[in-house]
Amino acid sequence: MTHAWQRTAFGIVFGTLALAAGCNSTPPRAGGAAAGAPTLASYFDTTGYDDVASGGVKMIPITTPKGTFRVWTHRVGNNPRIKVLLLHGGPAATHEYFETFGSYLPAAGIQYYEYDQLGSFYSDQPDDPSLWQLPRFVEEVEQVRRALGLDENNFVLLGHSWGGLLAMEYALKYPDHLKALVISNMMSSIPAYNEYAKDTLMPQVNPAVLAEVQALEARKEYESPRYMELLVPNFYVEHFMRRPFDQWPDPLLRGFNHINRKIYVPMQGPSELSSSGVLEHWDRTADLPRIQVPTLVIGARYDTMDPAFMEKMAKSLPKGKFLLCPNGSHMAMYDDAHTYFTGLLDFLRGLDAK
Repeated sequence: MTHAWQRTAFGIVFGTLALAAGCNSTPPRAGGAAAGAPTLASYFDTTGYDDVASGGVKMIPITTPKGTFRVWTHRVGNNPRIKVLLLHGGPAATHEYFETFGSYLPAAGIQYYEYDQLGSFYSDQPDDPSLWQLPRFVEEVEQVRRALGLDENNFVLLGHSWGGLLAMEYALKYPDHLKALVISNMMSSIPAYNEYAKDTLMPQVNPAVLAEVQALEARKEYESPRYMELLVPNFYVEHFMRRPFDQWPDPLLRGFNHINRKIYVPMQGPSELSSSGVLEHWDRTADLPRIQVPTLVIGARYDTMDPAFMEKMAKSLPKGKFLLCPNGSHMAMYDDAHTYFTGLLDFLRGLDAK
């Protein structure tokens, strides 16, 4: 294993965020769909779509202050009432770790879109630091929504980690376009996250290991092979993905091997134990009551994100619901897949029934 593999494999959301391994990969039952759910034939009906020849892939032009670029999207299925747009972590990871959704959502008749944000591997990657600002990413999501024809009758936005942060920002600016929101493994406050990492996560690390990691950070030796040699077995397999590293699933490793660190580091910061980039002071906790659409908040017992904080988030949302993955970490869609997808599908079916 090379250091380059390690750095990119762990770069997802805010460095210190943990991915979770698929301890239970048994798909939840697809039965029990609400009346009006698509049949098999209608789910795969491509009538009216302009992405048939590309197998659902569509490059969408995005207008920015620095010109027009293209972002990659991939549609799976057809359901006029439930269309889920997936926002990946990072910043600047990829859609690839969402490939596991293909084992669950199609069987339940849920239409969804994978999507690489601007600067990520499958999309254009302009080398302009001025583009990597939260408000611009929000406008990008809005342009993607319009291009895909999603609206308040069907549009469900699911954001994981950094994607969850972006989803909250979008919901606050464009609430009238949403049918529902899913915030997966993301707190509404980076300062609160940093506090949780310092007070709860770091003390769980072997003191000698933590001291050496902090010494490397003090010397700014973030690219030293020793940095990840220490963090992988002592932190990431506990909070990021609860499985031996050599057993991590291919979509996860492949996706994080593609992280664009020219975006990730300025926004998240170079440390894998805290957030110190441009997002360091981001906090939307006080604004959560403004999000009026049905919202599912997903947390996990071993997550780098504080599950108790996320439960409080759900309670402060007017139509919030909390799902705890008791065996999961940051990538609970892998290491507590049964809980994660059963809860997610129940939430989505409930929207369809209403």
